Amino acid sequence: MKLSAIPVFIIAGVALGPGSWGPTVLENSDGIAVLSELGIILLLFFLGLEFSLERLTQARRLVMVGGLVDLAICFGAGVAIGVGLFGVGKAAFLFAGLFYVSSSGIVTQALFDLRRLADDETDLTLGVLVFEDIAIALFLAVAGALATGAAVGAVDVGITGLLALGFVGACPIASRFAGPLLAPVVRRMSREQLFLFAIAVAVGGAALAELFEVSDAVGALLAGVLLSGTEIRDEIEEQLLGLRDFAAAIFFFAFGVEVDLFGFDEVWVWLVIAVPAAVITKLVAGFVAARVTGFTRRQGVNVGASLVARGEFTIILAQLAAAGAALSPEFRSNVEAFAGMFVLATAIVGVVIMRESRRVGRVLFPSRKPPRRPRASGVQRHG
Repeated sequence: MKLSAIPVFIIAGVALGPGSWGPTVLENSDGIAVLSELGIILLLFFLGLEFSLERLTQARRLVMVGGLVDLAICFGAGVAIGVGLFGVGKAAFLFAGLFYVSSSGIVTQALFDLRRLADDETDLTLGVLVFEDIAIALFLAVAGALATGAAVGAVDVGITGLLALGFVGACPIASRFAGPLLAPVVRRMSREQLFLFAIAVAVGGAALAELFEVSDAVGALLAGVLLSGTEIRDEIEEQLLGLRDFAAAIFFFAFGVEVDLFGFDEVWVWLVIAVPAAVITKLVAGFVAARVTGFTRRQGVNVGASLVARGEFTIILAQLAAAGAALSPEFRSNVEAFAGMFVLATAIVGVVIMRESRRVGRVLFPSRKPPRRPRASGVQRHG
C-alpha cells in the first residue's frame, strides 16, 4: 500500500488487547514493555546516526525559532480548547500539554519509512522535536505539582531547565572528541562486540538523559550523533537495522494494546473537538515555522504534516493527570481513555497526511512557469 506500517501495528494492538470490543488475546507484560522502551531508544539512536555534528549545529536556529512557533500555536490552541472544555484551571493547563507535544517515535519511524531523512526540511522537524522534548521536561515538573496539589517551585523548574539545556549543549561538544577516542577501540571489536557496544551507547545515552531531566528519546538521539562522525557508523546501522525494526514494531503494537475504546462514550465530544484542531494547528505551525526560517511553502507543508502525530508523552501526561488528586474526578477518570484514542487518531491521520504531503504541496503551490514571450509576426531574423 506504500504506507508506513505504524498504523497497522497500532490497530493490531488495539484489536488484540483488552481495550477493544473483541476477545482479549493478550495483556501488556513486562517483556513487551522492555522491548517497547528499547524500540523508541533505537529509533532515535538511528536518527542521530543520520545527523552529523555540523548538521545538528547548523540547526540551532531551527530548534529555537521552529520550537517557539510550534509552542505558541499548538500549546496556545491547547489552552484555548482546554478552557472551553473544562474552564479556567489546572485541567485546562494539563490538557494543553498532552494536546501540544508530537511523538518522537512515530515521526522518526515515518521519516525512515518515507525516506525523508535527507530532505532539508527534516532538520526543522528534528529541531522542533528537540525543542518539544526540552519544553516537556519543564512542563512535567509543573504538571506533577499541579496534579497533586503541591506548590510549584520556580527554583525547581529553573534547575530542571538548566539541567536539560546543559545536557543537550554538552553532547554535541562531546561528539567532537568521540571519533578519535573511540576509533582505536572499535577497530579491535568483533561483530558481536560492536553490536553490544552500540546498544550500550544508545541505552546509556537514554539513561543519562533521564538523570538530567530530559527524555530518553533525546538522549538516544544525541548518542547517535555522538557516533555519527565515526568510521563505524555504517557498520552499526547494518548490525542493528533488524533489531531496530523489530523493537519499533513492538513499541507501536504495545501502545495499541494500552488503548481503551470502552471510554469512547464519555470522551467523544473531547475527541471531535481536539483531533481536527490537533491536525490543523500542527499543519499551520509547521508551515509558519518553515516560512519564518527560510524554507519554501511546499517544504512547510512537509514539516507540518510530519508533526501531526501525538504519542508517548501524551500518554505519560494522561497517566500523571489520572493520578492527580487535585483534579476533578470526571477529568481524572476520562483523561487516559481520551489520550489513547487521541493518539490513535492523530497517529493514523498524521502518517497518511505525511505520505501525501508532497502531492498536496504541489497542488496547493504549483510551480510558476515564466510567461511565454509573444512571437513577433512578419519579422524574420537573419544570421
